Amino acid sequence: MPKSPSIPRPEHPRPQFVRSRWLSLNGEWQFEMDPGDTGLDRGMDKRSLAERITVPFCPESALSGIGHVDRVLAVWYRRSVEVPRAWAGRDVVLHFQAVDHDATVWVNGIEVARHRGGFTPFSCDLRGVVEPGGVAEIVVRARDDWRPPQARGKQSQAFGNSGCLYARTTGIWQTVWLEAVNRTHLRRPRITPDVGASRFRLELPINGDATGLRARATARDSKGVVATATVRADGDFAPALELDIPESRVRLWSPADPHLYDLIIELVDAQGVVVDRVDSYAGLRSVRIEGRAMVINGERVFQRLVLDQGWWPDGLMTAPSDAALIRDIELAKSAGFNGARLHQKVFEERFLHHADRLGYLCWGEFGDWGAHLPGWQNEHHRSGSTFVAQWLEAVERDYSHPSIIGWCPLNEQKQKNDERITAVDDLVRAMYLATKSADRSRPVLDISGFSHRVPDSDVYDMHYYDQDPAKLRENIAGLAEGKPNVWPDLNIPYRGQPFFISEFGGAWWNPEAKAGDASWGYGERPKSVAEFIERFETLCGALLDAPEVFGYCYTQLTDVFQEENGLFHFDRRTKFDPALLRAAQARPAAYELVGVSPDASAPKKSSRLNARLNARLKKAST
Repeated sequence: MPKSPSIPRPEHPRPQFVRSRWLSLNGEWQFEMDPGDTGLDRGMDKRSLAERITVPFCPESALSGIGHVDRVLAVWYRRSVEVPRAWAGRDVVLHFQAVDHDATVWVNGIEVARHRGGFTPFSCDLRGVVEPGGVAEIVVRARDDWRPPQARGKQSQAFGNSGCLYARTTGIWQTVWLEAVNRTHLRRPRITPDVGASRFRLELPINGDATGLRARATARDSKGVVATATVRADGDFAPALELDIPESRVRLWSPADPHLYDLIIELVDAQGVVVDRVDSYAGLRSVRIEGRAMVINGERVFQRLVLDQGWWPDGLMTAPSDAALIRDIELAKSAGFNGARLHQKVFEERFLHHADRLGYLCWGEFGDWGAHLPGWQNEHHRSGSTFVAQWLEAVERDYSHPSIIGWCPLNEQKQKNDERITAVDDLVRAMYLATKSADRSRPVLDISGFSHRVPDSDVYDMHYYDQDPAKLRENIAGLAEGKPNVWPDLNIPYRGQPFFISEFGGAWWNPEAKAGDASWGYGERPKSVAEFIERFETLCGALLDAPEVFGYCYTQLTDVFQEENGLFHFDRRTKFDPALLRAAQARPAAYELVGVSPDASAPKKSSRLNARLNARLKKAST
């Protein structure tokens, strides 16, 4: 579908699984709020709606044209669309990339879907409801009750923002689109790289009757066809094939060289006619645990990560443009980071697409902070099953992206290590085991920070926000003996897993903040740019000097509303010269040099920035 400047976010929302026949439904929809969630009783599904909204932006956002930030239990959408006649002979599928939180969809008066979960996509098969050339009258009700435990990430449950909580997102907040498919068609494949064997394994679930069909996959690079493989499509429930990459054409995906193979996946009948075709891509890379190390393609790569919340002033959880997604990765890389923890949100899939292209390491995470409530320990038994279901949808969506190098299903649940309280234990283990069952190709961190509950968790971590580098060094000193200084009343014992500091820093920087402002950050605010950079350098240095630590995640990439501890402003304006931040963390990490013969590249002791850097600091501070 050609891009149109009149359509917001016109790009294909699912770039790793693309068919040529699709139509974006972003743009103007009818809209109306339903504060008491009584709209169905009042016939809102059968009448025109009073307002207009710009999809895919949520009604709380400025870009939606609504800007309503108060609580509302439900919202309604309506739009008529003519299905292209050129799709004749094919079935029509209606896709929603994300609707927060509980969606019901009617088309031409017929209920076609229900979906619970605000972060993940769902689809509506419109066969028998509307045909190509016909008109689809689409009605959506999105319910979003702020009161019970719910996976909402950093969305506030109060009227306004406070602390680490931000404006709510209600209803449609990612692309809505139509797609034409043949009656028998490919469903989304799982693409698993096998670096040891120089191949990709493709699992190819098929929708419809595949009798007599074959599945064919072709890998290409800049020189042309690399490999082709074919398998019977009717031999198994989800046929699998292996694409062997010749040794001369093997090129691994890494942050230094994010090489991607283009993939064409087809269903072909006995006469060689293509029944279905999708365009995709894949990266050949491995992630493995070696003792206390987490290695990528067999090498130690120190993970210089930054915490990315994925919020914007005008779009909230929705990026205002595709370029804005790219810009965030570019900002992080300009400051010296090689990846991010995608924090408390399942990011738009196009972000992962750009991370794949740009060689940006990502930890995928679920937005579970909706259970972070007074008395939440007693509520987890109600939220557990829906958390697992929604998280598995996210893992399934993002499984094939090479940029994802680890999963973190939960964050900062503070449950004491008390055998009488089992609700959190059950949820953490369920989320961990579900993740491991869905993906055996990546490490899983049972829970980030605080209450580690799974003895065999692949990774162990700690959050640490004290601004004194000496105390940070002291806190991790015990790692050499396998005894990190974590809270024993919250955690099961550390068992020698790879270890990283997955949140630290967060220093407050807003010189324009006045007494009484909501602005905040961690620790005492630095008094100058030079003092901020010095603190950043010495905190990072404490971890770069630790051979037992495989990475860190600095809080955070940008300010988010009142949380003004970002390295960039909320609107992405520069706070500091990114070169200063890059230089402050550029030296080799001790972790990467374990087992390497001493030479000129050995880690240098962290002291002060060099004379050139000091000169730049002096200039910046004036």
